Amino acid sequence: MSSKLFGQIEYLKGVGSARGEKYRKLGINSPYELIYHIPRTYLDFRTHVPVCQAPLNEYSVLKLTILHRLPPQRIKGGLVICKAAASDGCDDILVVIYNNVYGFQTLKEGETYYMYGKVSGNFLRKEISSPVYIRSDEKVLIQPVYRLTQGLSVSMVRTNMQQALDLLHDEPVESLPEIIRRRYSLSPLDWSLENIHFPESDAAAETARKRLAFDELLKLQLGMSIMKNGSRQNTAFKMNKNIDYQEFETNLPFEMTEDQKKAVREIIDDMCRDVPMNRLLQGDVGSGKTAVAAAACYFAAKNGVQAALMAPTEILASQHFRTLNGFLEGFGIRVCLLTGSLTAKKKTALRAKIEQGEADVIVGTHAIIQKDVIYRSLGLVITDEQHRFGVEQRAALAEKGRFPHKLVMSATPIPRTLALIIYGDLDISAIKQLPNGRSPVRTYAVTGKLRSRAFGFVRKKLDEGRQAYVICPMIEDSDSELFAVTSYAENAQNGDLKGYSTALLHGKMNAAEKDKTMKKFRDGEIQVLICTTVVEVGVDVPNAAVMVIENAERFGLSQLHQLRGRVGRGQFESSCILITDNTTEECVKRMKIMSSTTDGFKISEEDLKMRGPGDFFGSAQHGLPPLKIADIACNMELMEMAQNCAVELLRDDPSLSKPENRVLKMDVLRLFDKGITG
Repeated sequence: MSSKLFGQIEYLKGVGSARGEKYRKLGINSPYELIYHIPRTYLDFRTHVPVCQAPLNEYSVLKLTILHRLPPQRIKGGLVICKAAASDGCDDILVVIYNNVYGFQTLKEGETYYMYGKVSGNFLRKEISSPVYIRSDEKVLIQPVYRLTQGLSVSMVRTNMQQALDLLHDEPVESLPEIIRRRYSLSPLDWSLENIHFPESDAAAETARKRLAFDELLKLQLGMSIMKNGSRQNTAFKMNKNIDYQEFETNLPFEMTEDQKKAVREIIDDMCRDVPMNRLLQGDVGSGKTAVAAAACYFAAKNGVQAALMAPTEILASQHFRTLNGFLEGFGIRVCLLTGSLTAKKKTALRAKIEQGEADVIVGTHAIIQKDVIYRSLGLVITDEQHRFGVEQRAALAEKGRFPHKLVMSATPIPRTLALIIYGDLDISAIKQLPNGRSPVRTYAVTGKLRSRAFGFVRKKLDEGRQAYVICPMIEDSDSELFAVTSYAENAQNGDLKGYSTALLHGKMNAAEKDKTMKKFRDGEIQVLICTTVVEVGVDVPNAAVMVIENAERFGLSQLHQLRGRVGRGQFESSCILITDNTTEECVKRMKIMSSTTDGFKISEEDLKMRGPGDFFGSAQHGLPPLKIADIACNMELMEMAQNCAVELLRDDPSLSKPENRVLKMDVLRLFDKGITG
């Protein structure tokens, strides 16, 4: 491999130590990494307009000859304004460049350029401000636009990019064997990299993007697979398969569904192997994942090792503690709760119990992964609502033991293809059946005109002894027309819910206030909880049988489904009313989907199609390396091709150690940066 291509970025002409540091701010250390700095968009200089036809205060492409440059003007604050008179052969225009004397000096009098910029002024005198420009004899007229940092201009990056591509031409790099490229109809890597930056045509750019997106998805798959195999070190907690867990199942106050029983068998089989379990328990809202987790904790405790369950919020951690304690204390299994809001004295006492092995199951928030929490024998690690934790937090909990068994739980159903990428290092168990006696929540979508009728239905349910949730998107009033819980609660107490006990719950309340309110609601002292999405995850109130969601258009399908899952958790027939005055085609489609199915897996497929993976997961992206080129929502077919290719490559070369896989392995290591060895 070319030492220049993989050497320091300063090798490129014009890149000194100062510019090198600016590149490093973008994560670019070498010419090779610069080549993978993919354009965020392109400027198309192929279609230009005459000066007389350029709309004022809009961006246009003009073809201009520089007539003469005026001396730079220095004004207050150290700002430098550079101006040049130019013409398209019929009309004159002034080119204005701010604070870039170097760039201005590259414009030569008598030379012709394509310029893209905002045209302002009037019909008699026009100017184009800070244009992006190329010479008119430039062969490539589709020019890249890059993500920049202060001190780096588009033209600087373009110049350095061309130099880096020249290095690639001198010593071409190819990460995929020709037989694979032919099988999946992929263009060569060096051609693809050239055409992603300086495309010959729109079609060439698309062909290049397909190859690079395939590469990115393939590297992601390979990295996750190598991580999975790397965790297959011998565990210190191989469990005894002869220990009977049927006693736990028999003593449950309900009959487990077949899906639950199957998941328990898979988990226990995993924990009896020499290598650590690495399993995802994926189940729809209310499918009974906690009972399965309790069975795993029971089996671990009977094997003499500790189990820890980490939840993203104190409310959810407290609920898990109550549920697990209810399932396990009858067997003499000691369950404790460790959260950040405990007093220092209580934390110290709990930490001592955990270290001495006097606590069998430790439930808590991220407080349970702090440095001062030492476990005597942590053999099972469970994280709930896994998508709310990064990979590093999951790893921090696992590091508390010597290769413990790991179980992650998610109530956010994820499409199968996506789950394989996000949880590529995990085996998957899915619970799709609802527990016996549970009936699907009936869902209705209405406009605000039917609000009073909807609340008539709510009052009827309250009079029958049930409880209700009302969800609003905002905490406090703003300039928007969105409902806010604070004013909504006040209005409801004097209007639709007059005479009924209501309470507020939102994210700005402290943990103690939230817990107090939730306890009152759970105990039936409060009939209606008016809240934000703080109740989205995990709160279990079996008597709650109706939910109203205001401004339903503000929530994604998966989030609406999560919220809906707070009702229908008891034996009562339950309903969810979605209220929105948004009548756009997309909103109507989403409301129809919510009204027609309660299958979280179907809903997540639709949500992914409509919103894309970025919005689907939020900015955290599950702790995975960010995807620069591939769009998971749009590249499903490409993703499956990459998955097949990854399996094929690893079957032939499990550690990618063969010479022909050297570049590919290097890219995988760079993508993940850490967590992969070999």
